[in-house]
Amino acid sequence: MIKRPDAIGRFEFAVLSSLRAAQLTRGCVPLVDVRTHNKITTAQQEVAGYMVERAPASNSTEIVSVLSWPVAALLA
Repeated sequence: MIKRPDAIGRFEFAVLSSLRAAQLTRGCVPLVDVRTHNKITTAQQEVAGYMVERAPASNSTEIVSVLSWPVAALLA
């Protein structure tokens, strides 16, 4: 089980993880060291590690985008 950061709500964590898992299933490259073949766990690790965030959709169904800097530094 992946611990959800306190800064991310339960619903947002679940939604972001499921959307990221769908991206991984379609062939996106994982952003964490993959120790398991479970896409859901990999997606949860990425969301918990602030490697993906919610982004507004513009002409696309994709609402998860990859960050180029750590969000943890912004939350501190």
